[in-house]
Amino acid sequence: MSDTPFPAGTGADPGTAAGPDTSAGPDTVAAARALRAGGAVILPNPSPLTYVVTATTPRAVNDAKGRRAGQEVALWVHEDATWWSLATALDLEPAALRAAFTLLREQLVTLLVPVRAGAPAPPWTDPALRDGHLLLFGAQWTPVSTLLRSFPRLYVSSANRTGMPPADTAARATAMFGPGVPVVDADHLRCPGTPHAATTMLRMGTGGDLSHVRRGAQDRAHGADPDAYPAYLRATEPHRWRPFGQGSPAST
Repeated sequence: MSDTPFPAGTGADPGTAAGPDTSAGPDTVAAARALRAGGAVILPNPSPLTYVVTATTPRAVNDAKGRRAGQEVALWVHEDATWWSLATALDLEPAALRAAFTLLREQLVTLLVPVRAGAPAPPWTDPALRDGHLLLFGAQWTPVSTLLRSFPRLYVSSANRTGMPPADTAARATAMFGPGVPVVDADHLRCPGTPHAATTMLRMGTGGDLSHVRRGAQDRAHGADPDAYPAYLRATEPHRWRPFGQGSPAST
C-alpha cells in the first residue's frame, strides 16, 4: 500500500472475472445528458455488484427511488480530489485514513466514516451524513470512468425502487425505473450468471476498527456470520486484502 493516504485508485477492471465481453464500452451519451440536466441515471458496477442510481443532487436520487426527499444518500467519492477535500473533516487516524481509501477503492464497500468535531465537512456532504458519520462509496469502474470524471460530485444509492431488490441487469433496471431514467447497459462487461448483490456497508471508527452494518456482495464469501468479513479485514493488513471483483471468492 502507498505511504500516502491518497494513492491513485483504479478500481476493479472489467475483464478480471471470467465471462464478460470487453470488446466495446457502454453507451453513456444519454446518461451524460440526463446528469447535466439534473436528472438521475442508472450506472453499472463490476460483477457481482448490482447497478446503482446516481445524480448530481440527492433529491434526484431519492425521487427516482420513490422515497422521501430528505433521506440520506451516499456520496460517490470516485475522484481522488473529492477524497482530498474531505480528509481534514474525517475523524480518522492516519493509518485508518489509508485503510478507508483502500476499502472504498479496492473492496468497493459502502463505508460510514466519522466526522471530526469542530471541523465540519463541506455543506455538500450533508445529504450523506448519518449519526456523525459520512456515508461514502468509492468505486471507479473503467467502463464508466470517463463519464464519472465529467461529474466529480455525485450522490448514489442502490438501483432499486423502495421495497424492491437492486437491479442486477440493465433490463431489470429499465423495467423498474421506466423510460425517464437512462440506464447505462454494461451487461456485456459483467457476468450475468453470477449472483449479484448491493454493496456491503461497514462502519469505521477513528482508529480503523470496523463493524458490520448491512449484508452485501463483499461479505457473501465469508459465510452467514455478519462479523466474519470485518474480522477478516481486521486480521489482514490492508495491502494484503484481495481486491474485490479481481479473483475474489465472491466474484467466482
